[in-house]
Amino acid sequence: MTQFYDILDKIKERLRANPNVFSVTYGDITKVDLDKTTIFPLSHLNISNATIKEHTISFTLQLLCVDIVDYNKNVSPDDEFYGNDNMQDILNTQLQVVNDVVSQLRRGTLFTNELQVVEDVSVQPFMDRFENELAGWGADILIEMPNDISIC
Repeated sequence: MTQFYDILDKIKERLRANPNVFSVTYGDITKVDLDKTTIFPLSHLNISNATIKEHTISFTLQLLCVDIVDYNKNVSPDDEFYGNDNMQDILNTQLQVVNDVVSQLRRGTLFTNELQVVEDVSVQPFMDRFENELAGWGADILIEMPNDISIC
């Protein structure tokens, strides 16, 4: 029985293949060295619970996709809507990262590897969530996979 490893490894591989992800971490987000600027954009995984059914196991995967907000010292008076930072760029690219994972769980390589998203995924944006002004998206994704344990 390797379902826990399988789900983490497959999602990690998919995230690492994305050009908008520089590093992937797992576990308690407070234990990740978020002050180090060389690790961004970052995708962070955690599993908050598992439900064992007769033929399947469901995992709730917590996914955070973040990057550091970069402020431009030269404020452009011509563009008040977007401001003097890359906030919208971060929200755009990191939403694409989450969307890629969810799409692969619905009908792509993760789906063919027996990982399937069970319900629609709600994704929440955040800005300035951590000390060093990170922005991005967070999602809880309910993923189901076969329960291959033998009762013999």
